[in-house]
Amino acid sequence: MTVTDLFLPEPEVREVFCTIISVDDHVVEPAHTFEGRLPALLQDRAPRIVETAQGHQVWEFEGERYTQVGMNAVAGRRPETVQLEPFRFDQMRPGCYDVDARVHDMDINGVWASVNFPSQITGFCGRVFFNVADRDLGLATIRAWNDWLYEEWFLAHPDRIVPLGITYLADPTLAAEEIRRNAGRGFTSVTFPERPHAIGLPSLWDRDHWDPIIQACVDTDTVISLHVGSSGLNVAPAGAPSLQLGATLFGQQSLGACAEWLWSGYPYRHPTLKIAMSEGGIGWVAMLMDRLDNIVDRSGYGLGWDVRPADVLRRNFWFCTIDDPSTIVTRDRIGVENIMVEVDYPHGDSTWPNTQQVIRDAWGHIPADELRMMCSENAAALYRHPLPAQVLPMR
Repeated sequence: MTVTDLFLPEPEVREVFCTIISVDDHVVEPAHTFEGRLPALLQDRAPRIVETAQGHQVWEFEGERYTQVGMNAVAGRRPETVQLEPFRFDQMRPGCYDVDARVHDMDINGVWASVNFPSQITGFCGRVFFNVADRDLGLATIRAWNDWLYEEWFLAHPDRIVPLGITYLADPTLAAEEIRRNAGRGFTSVTFPERPHAIGLPSLWDRDHWDPIIQACVDTDTVISLHVGSSGLNVAPAGAPSLQLGATLFGQQSLGACAEWLWSGYPYRHPTLKIAMSEGGIGWVAMLMDRLDNIVDRSGYGLGWDVRPADVLRRNFWFCTIDDPSTIVTRDRIGVENIMVEVDYPHGDSTWPNTQQVIRDAWGHIPADELRMMCSENAAALYRHPLPAQVLPMR
């Protein structure tokens, strides 16, 4: 099978039904990402792409190898060619790793702007780098990744890319410094693991560790983005299909992580703290709000806050969805102003290049002002990103 046999025919530009800011897409870091970006004494230890004996291209860093699995970069691929195995760059659509090609694919799909999470070499939250034994190397790779995203990905198309960074979460002082450095040049979000304790970091109740980090986010108005799977997927029972089970439980993972971040007290103590839940859908949010009301009004399990927990959730949290056709009816309970759209390009869940039709089919009955909010205006306000001159659908 040749490379050309891997791909579907080139899609035509889709008609734009609504202006979309996708708050969950991914970059696939190109092979040159770290070239020339680390201090001279560390550059030879930077992550690099190597060829395996099987002809695969994988990342190598500090003696470990990190693969680009099939579901990570399947945009445009024929479904029968998608497998869970390492990829070569020439087996990916260029929009996965080239920003000009990415904007071209956004134009095909009718997407105005995009929030881009890291991919395999960093982990979705930078965990590969802040877990490395050599602190100087870990910090240098995190700064290099942020510099690459800023200089090559964001500055090339600042009206189309929403800059999201990673930080050195193993050290609160260094983490706060990197958040402030990025904010100073226009980054509006940072990605953290959903459940820090699950990957060896202090829990959210370790105030000495997290207070400086959260304060840096509050001071700079930096959105904390929590991506499903950033602290691992649910452990499957022996013999269970782990991929299918893990993907099925994305919503459950987001529910658990959201409850932990809420009850950490940080959203309560910091009214302007902003937390965005990524790729978990919205079907669980109304249920969580009902439960929060229940533990205050009926069972008495609440902590005695002078603001209702469900109100803190609506004040401090945002939620994203691909479409949620059965549960979009709960949007008033969640808060229309708290819902945003994701495309998830170039992953297996992605609606590219048919996002416009997916939204039209699932949400076409919703009033235009609500569509504008959920599809673009909420994200533009949260991430402080400009909208185009005309926002669709028209009022």
